[in-house]
Amino acid sequence: MFDSPFYKIAVVDIGSNAIRFQLSRITTYEGLPMIKKLEYVRFPLRLGHDVFSKGSILAETEAKFMKLMRTFQLLLELYEVEDYMICATSAMREADNGREIAQKVLKEIGLKILIIDGDEEADLVNTAIVSYLDDRNCIHVDVGGGSTELNLYYQKEKFASKSFKMGSVRELEHKEANDMREKMREWINRKITKYEGEFVAIGTGGNITKIFDLATHKNKDLRSTDINEVIRVRDMIAQYDIKEREVRFSLNENRSDVIIPATEIYLEAMRCARAQNLIVPDVGLKDGMILSLYQKIIKK
Repeated sequence: MFDSPFYKIAVVDIGSNAIRFQLSRITTYEGLPMIKKLEYVRFPLRLGHDVFSKGSILAETEAKFMKLMRTFQLLLELYEVEDYMICATSAMREADNGREIAQKVLKEIGLKILIIDGDEEADLVNTAIVSYLDDRNCIHVDVGGGSTELNLYYQKEKFASKSFKMGSVRELEHKEANDMREKMREWINRKITKYEGEFVAIGTGGNITKIFDLATHKNKDLRSTDINEVIRVRDMIAQYDIKEREVRFSLNENRSDVIIPATEIYLEAMRCARAQNLIVPDVGLKDGMILSLYQKIIKK
């Protein structure tokens, strides 16, 4: 039987490469949350392009952002949601005018935007992947447009977490990637030194999900593959130019240029952690936000 009423909730993930809106109906059945997606919108507004090259969100981008927020506000009204949660990550938190724009959205549209730090982002994603953990050593890698969050687990318990200013869009705009990758390698090596054996990797984010979808050698039921298959798919995509990738592999316009730099980050983390196998659960920040918001509602 159902353990709680049905609720309609909505979340918005304001990333560096795109903005995602999901409206869901959720309840609890025999102790487990049951989520039904009612609406999903992914809009390719690349805030990171402005922020990582200019330091702020430009006027033209801000105008589109405000229109998008008004659209989401109308959807919240039409669906009569119980509650909503809007989180902004690296691009908006680093933008000189990010908090100013968030205040403008609150004043003019009535929506509250939470600008979260890397640790909060990692914790929310962790909420969504916990069911994929087992007793093996595990490294969770979440690569976004502007930041990469790493979580390390031993027997399902997280023992280290770190956010790095390194992401797919940022690498297109900056030349600091090598230095940041070296910091990531040093951190992983230092944290895992006392743990014997290889780690299994869990990869979240739109780019690694697309890599998995294109993989031939994979276990669809377990949503797992291995590092050699990730390399093969990366090399297959990399041989084509940006426009050809969109046609041949059905990539979104703002995915085709970032998928290779994003995949390189996943591979770098896997090599450092001695991870040969990869699980791609197709969940991310918005899924953690849904579960977090639901827990807040049922505790009221």
